[in-house]
Amino acid sequence: MKKRILRIVGIILILGLAGGIYYIHLLTPIITGYAAKNLASGVFVGNRTQESIESTDLNFSFIKYTNNRVDFEKKEVTSRFLWASSKAIYIEGFGCTLVRGNEDEIRNHPYTIVPLPAINPDTVAWPAGDKLADTIPNDIDQIMLNNTIVDAFDDREGNKGTFAIAIAYKNQLIAEKYKEGFSDKNHFLSWSMAKSFTHALVGIMVKKGLMDIKQPADIPVWKNDKRAAITIENLMHMNSGLEWNENYGNLSDVTLMLHNVVDMAEFTYNKPLVVRPDSVWLYNSGATNIVSYLIRKKIDNDAEYYAFPRRELFNPTGMRSAIFETDASGTLAGSSYIYASMRDYVRFGLLYLNKGNWLGQQILPEGWTENAIEPANGSNGRYGSFFWLNQSNDYPHVPQDLYMCQGHDGQYIYIVPSLELVVVRTGFSKKGDFDFPAFLTSIVACIKK
Repeated sequence: MKKRILRIVGIILILGLAGGIYYIHLLTPIITGYAAKNLASGVFVGNRTQESIESTDLNFSFIKYTNNRVDFEKKEVTSRFLWASSKAIYIEGFGCTLVRGNEDEIRNHPYTIVPLPAINPDTVAWPAGDKLADTIPNDIDQIMLNNTIVDAFDDREGNKGTFAIAIAYKNQLIAEKYKEGFSDKNHFLSWSMAKSFTHALVGIMVKKGLMDIKQPADIPVWKNDKRAAITIENLMHMNSGLEWNENYGNLSDVTLMLHNVVDMAEFTYNKPLVVRPDSVWLYNSGATNIVSYLIRKKIDNDAEYYAFPRRELFNPTGMRSAIFETDASGTLAGSSYIYASMRDYVRFGLLYLNKGNWLGQQILPEGWTENAIEPANGSNGRYGSFFWLNQSNDYPHVPQDLYMCQGHDGQYIYIVPSLELVVVRTGFSKKGDFDFPAFLTSIVACIKK
């Protein structure tokens, strides 16, 4: 009897060990893909060092155990963990792409480099350029503001991970500070702030008469089932009804999409419908990549598609540093992968603060910023159209008209129209590491009533 029990226990232990090894095997492309992609972009786009990225952005979970090799000549990164490896490659003007599928195909997409405006930004007044005013508005308590910003860099419990802060008030850049080791030469990862940039690109498509967000999304595999009712607006509201798991801490839809597939949009649009569209809110990064794919499909010319963000959004608004990266299929990764300077993130916030108008030029269609803040059905006022809202009072001491771009490691562009305020904060702060409502409340308190 005792031998039988020991045999059963042994079998259970062996099965458990085998199951654990198999799960680790499934995780290895996520682990190595995350390390390779983020290290490559951080080094070749963000102007950071390998040591800086490995000591912060990659210093968690299994990711910190990867063995990473940066090839500066080929401009690529290879990351290894156990028996697995992943590679990310640099594409001039389009950042880094994780190699999934055929590397030659990735390199041979018809990437189009649109020249930057022929100006010296140091000689052109902000916000078109970087020449700043000598004074700031007199209704800002400058001493209080400086102290508040300095405090945000004090790495203590509940206040960890800030890389940089930049603030504009009444269209003027009034504050800018960087953690030691960072500067205005760095370009910072957006994570999900990229979704809000995708909202802007959709707006430009709408303005040109090329897209109608009220119409069903043109996805052929949806034509003959209930997914045919999903509109572009449903995708932008995150209430498409598609099955999705956005858990970043394990093997999930979002981690597989970002790190283990060739075509992020295809991966998402092949998901089944689980609830009626426009009824239940479920945050879904893949939905943004479907929208990005729909832009690509509508433009129907990859050379023009790759030129589109710079020609229509970045250049007209002075966002000289902005880089929109692609997935391995060549579709812009609208869910997650923009790199830009702090000042360019501020410029994006100012575009929305000024209702899509940039120094007299209407970049976005009239009313498009109102579209951004229309609450999505099912979101209880927390989400609009690729923007987060404050209508549920998550920031109780900040005006309710606050809306924001938000990245999952603590990247924010806060837009407060009633105060003419844009606040950008970036860093690496996991959940609970930084008190964002307290931070923004302290900034708002610096405006004299």
